[in-house]
Amino acid sequence: MIRVLDIIEDTMVDGPGFRTSIYCAGCSHRCPGCHNPQSWAFDQGHEMTTDELMKIIMSDPFANVTFSGGDPMYQAAGFAELAQAIRQQSNKDIWCFTGFVYESLIHEDQRALLEQIDVLVDGPFIQELHDPDLLFRGSSNQRLIDVQASLYAGKTVLWKPDVTVNV
Repeated sequence: MIRVLDIIEDTMVDGPGFRTSIYCAGCSHRCPGCHNPQSWAFDQGHEMTTDELMKIIMSDPFANVTFSGGDPMYQAAGFAELAQAIRQQSNKDIWCFTGFVYESLIHEDQRALLEQIDVLVDGPFIQELHDPDLLFRGSSNQRLIDVQASLYAGKTVLWKPDVTVNV
């Protein structure tokens, strides 16, 4: 079960392309300036099963998936189960936003979730480092991490967009 606040379909702000974003309840980071402070309470929203979430996710064959919040790492077991189901039934890429840093998650209970996701946007939002021009993140301390490459390399590997810019 995952405690869900909202599901936004066909969003383009939580990763590249069209995405189904699942916003979960619960976050202890309480970052000043957070764009979603209503997600901090762990008892908000409603519980949903993996099957219920998969029906929504699979209803759009072209949208990839983003886990956000709150902080999905507080519900890592539920999100890991969901990510495994996504992997078994599709080739959708999976992004995850967290206020934790990657290095603190790879040896913890959250590793099972990390092993299923493609890109982790890590680190707390820091209002003094806010930059509206950053790609898919709010403050310059946050990183876009290629999780699969990082796990393989044994070190943090940053994600690079798959685009060429012509000048």
